[in-house]
Amino acid sequence: MSAAEIASGGHHVEEMLGKAAILMESLPWIKRAWGRTVVIKYGGAAMTDQALRHSVAADIVLMKLVGINPVIVHGGGPEITAYMDRLGMPVEFVDGLRVTSAEAMEIVRMVLVGKVNGDLVSAINAHGRLAVGIAGDDGNLIRATVKDERLGRVGEITYIDTTVVTNLIEDGFIPVIASVGSGDDGGSFNINADLVAGEIASALGAEKVIFLTDVDGLYADFSDKESLISALSLEEAESVLAGGELASGMIPKVGACVHALRRGVERAHILNGTIPHALLLEVYTDEGIGTMITGESVSLGLADDATYIGYEGEVTL
Repeated sequence: MSAAEIASGGHHVEEMLGKAAILMESLPWIKRAWGRTVVIKYGGAAMTDQALRHSVAADIVLMKLVGINPVIVHGGGPEITAYMDRLGMPVEFVDGLRVTSAEAMEIVRMVLVGKVNGDLVSAINAHGRLAVGIAGDDGNLIRATVKDERLGRVGEITYIDTTVVTNLIEDGFIPVIASVGSGDDGGSFNINADLVAGEIASALGAEKVIFLTDVDGLYADFSDKESLISALSLEEAESVLAGGELASGMIPKVGACVHALRRGVERAHILNGTIPHALLLEVYTDEGIGTMITGESVSLGLADDATYIGYEGEVTL
């Protein structure tokens, strides 16, 4: 055997040992997460870029196969706007929320339930019989009321019943939830998907909630890419939220993180979904990526109108 062949063989062994080291690094995280529920808010470019969508779907499948119970929540703002533009319908926002007339609500539901949900379910099910798509108004999962008369059919969550979600998890499926809810009038409501993810994580008693977006996380100074904040306490996140300096797109995400942590979710993460395998890097490696917010569980005695039905019965907040 020539020196070149010996060197080549040694390089191959080193490469394989490197892969083995990565697997061993993930072992304690796999053991810790086994059987736990993780809610993932799917959004950003990962929603509109087909290659990213399939990459995220593969990560979700791997998480499922190594013992996590992923629950996916999604919106679909860009797609809704594109369809409304195509139909010549007005697109208007108030305080960052889409004004949703009864006619616009039909488009919202068509896009979220008929298009975005179906695309993600198909991407996951390319790997097997794994995902089931549902809307928030299926099985009375999400009940809502009018948030602001100026916004039309934009809903504020009043009630979460996780029965349909827990049944899917127990049957071995990945629930994929479109962020619409039902009202007492029998109609549907358009609800911010970040807020839905936080509420569902709370109601399920999830270990963590993860928000996929198009930035690396929270920055002390967004113009300085070296100022990424890797970790925050609940108190620090509340201070950031109260400070009024967050970009409008980050406000509901950080608000949902704070809400979920107050209700007992252990960790919340904001990740850049355009980074390949961001979910796996965050969940199964020592260093992780993005911004992690942590907080100790607190009493469920905070004033709130929502009622949760989860594994341990009904809890009124």
